[in-house]
Amino acid sequence: MSGKKTSRSLRTRPQVVGAVHSPGALRRALRLQPGEVDFLEIRVDAFALDPLPVLRALPRLRAPLIITVRHPAEGGANHLPVARRRALFAQFLPFASSVDLELRSATQLATTIAAARARGVRVIISEHHFKTMPSAARLRQTIRRAHLAGADICKIAALADTPAALARLLALFARTPPLPLSVMGMGRLGKVSRLLLAQAGSVLNYGYLDAPNASGQWEAVLLQKRLAELDEPAS
Repeated sequence: MSGKKTSRSLRTRPQVVGAVHSPGALRRALRLQPGEVDFLEIRVDAFALDPLPVLRALPRLRAPLIITVRHPAEGGANHLPVARRRALFAQFLPFASSVDLELRSATQLATTIAAARARGVRVIISEHHFKTMPSAARLRQTIRRAHLAGADICKIAALADTPAALARLLALFARTPPLPLSVMGMGRLGKVSRLLLAQAGSVLNYGYLDAPNASGQWEAVLLQKRLAELDEPAS
């Protein structure tokens, strides 16, 4: 059931998240069978003008739910102010196995983090760079700040349109990070990055259900299959 909580710890294999960011994606999510994806991300900001239909659908979804109300500066829909985002997190929290909020929002949404902790809901703190690849120092700083803000997982998505940019993301796993990472590239090498980074240690790996909402995404069920193939022992 979607309302059931999952353990804070993740299984060792890479986990696949299907993003629900449109009515079409929600219809596709309702048709998924158990195990076709590991999690569903409910992009509540995309449904904020009329959240009741998606709320009613949540108990019928067959995967644990990541609840996200994205900041407008990091791709959030409907230009939601922080008070509205806070209220939507509270409304959807009873269904969540995890919540995802941006590092830039960690202070403003401190009550959301506290409420998630009180319910045993995992906290993902994220940062998104759709048009750039930050410096290695900036990426490491993001991980440290997310850790200090109380994240269980730090999620980073950045533009990976050159081998050097992809190598910068991969280098985040060269040393043991202070918390689990979900790392993905967007752009020209985005699809390659999602396979490689999942193999390197990215614990949550995002795909689309009806149409991409970021460049470089795989369709989520196909991504699950490709990662399973990579995990198969060599003959």
